[in-house]
Amino acid sequence: MKCLLLAASALLFVAPLAFAGSLPFSSAKTAKGAVLADAKGMTLYIYDKDSKGLSNCYGDCAEDWPPFLAKAGAEPSGPYALVTRKDGQKQWAYNGMPLYFWEDDTARGQATGDGVAGVWHVVRSTTQASSSGGGSW
Repeated sequence: MKCLLLAASALLFVAPLAFAGSLPFSSAKTAKGAVLADAKGMTLYIYDKDSKGLSNCYGDCAEDWPPFLAKAGAEPSGPYALVTRKDGQKQWAYNGMPLYFWEDDTARGQATGDGVAGVWHVVRSTTQASSSGGGSW
């Protein structure tokens, strides 16, 4: 009976950790406020020239703004979806909008791509949302 209780207790601690790691998202504190980030804390961006479920950033654009590609077996959940790129790779999206990194962000918490060319925006938390673009989460 004691072994059974220990095994059950171990499952209670392991299961939440496994679930928490299933989506590669976190938040990062930046000069722009709290923003959506990958699991390493790198800021994620959306592109005004995309539409829900469709990326329009390829070639030179994708070199400057690398898409946030999903690992094999990734599963969407809630507002986090997967879109298929032209080459068949899966890219993470938030509320249908494909997500990207900015090549000039080199450390956790940087958000230097917000507002670039007037079409790139961080995804801000609800309390940090502004009219200058970006979503809320």
